[in-house]
Amino acid sequence: MESVRWGMIGCGDVTEKKSAPSFNKINGSSLHGVTSRSKSKAAAYAERHLVPKVYDSASELVKDPEISAIYVATPPSTHAAYAIMAMQAGKPVYVEKPMALDYQGCVEMNRVSAETGMPLFVAYYRRSMSYFLKVKELLHNQAIGKLLMVQSSLFVPPRTEDMDRHNLPWRVLPEISGGGYFYDMGCHELDILSYYFGRFRSAEGWYANTGGLYPAEDTVTASMVFESGLLYTGSWCFVASEESAADRIEIIGEKGRIRFSCFQFTPIEVVSETGKQIFEIDPPVHVQMPMIKSVVEDLKGLGESPSKGDSAAHINWVMDKILGKLN
Repeated sequence: MESVRWGMIGCGDVTEKKSAPSFNKINGSSLHGVTSRSKSKAAAYAERHLVPKVYDSASELVKDPEISAIYVATPPSTHAAYAIMAMQAGKPVYVEKPMALDYQGCVEMNRVSAETGMPLFVAYYRRSMSYFLKVKELLHNQAIGKLLMVQSSLFVPPRTEDMDRHNLPWRVLPEISGGGYFYDMGCHELDILSYYFGRFRSAEGWYANTGGLYPAEDTVTASMVFESGLLYTGSWCFVASEESAADRIEIIGEKGRIRFSCFQFTPIEVVSETGKQIFEIDPPVHVQMPMIKSVVEDLKGLGESPSKGDSAAHINWVMDKILGKLN
């Protein structure tokens, strides 16, 4: 594929800065068309971002021979349907995370990818960001010796929109998102740790709705074991106070620890027998741009993207185990 002409389904907040501008800033890539449930919204988006074409429907966009690849930027409840539609039409897909509403949806997406031969990429973009690659480098260089365990804490105060019972954000409606903010944000932590340490062998979790603001769980704790035998415990709370807010991942080794964050990009801190090291690495303006660049290069035969359907489906499996959706 000499040039990748993207068609985008959905034009929500994530596309404004995090992802979509990247398509036009990468060599051999362009955002050629957009569609949304609201054509006026899609038209306004196209005007703001100078996108050449607006479509009445996802089907129309997918069938356009001028479109060579599809970016699915809708809520998880429609990821599988749109991705499968695109792959069956012979178009590679880059889909937002989490990959699908549940693990079974991921399995079906991967089945169609294998059946059609169409590549399926998933927006676990931390795998391509310099900040997280620095942690991977430290681990590769055995900066803290033999690994003993991993701990993570993500405590976030409720958002203003979480208080509006009559107009709740889709991220806290399980029938649209798959779960609550754990499904939306916790997947990033689980994925980057899987990128570092490999697949999970087992996962067990406990969850509750302690705030009563919305239908989904708002507090989760889990214990997991990687296939290597490394132990991991995680805690997530999305109704925490400002005073208890936290975004911390800590990797403990025989010779020290590595501490970093998943969302705040706080300085990476390494404490070992040789002293303390601090690494300050800012995220890119468009956080998905390194990942999208890897997808474009993969499609053009110039490299391989680190986030595909198989690894992404595994993260849905882990979350569904934690939330009791799988036995």
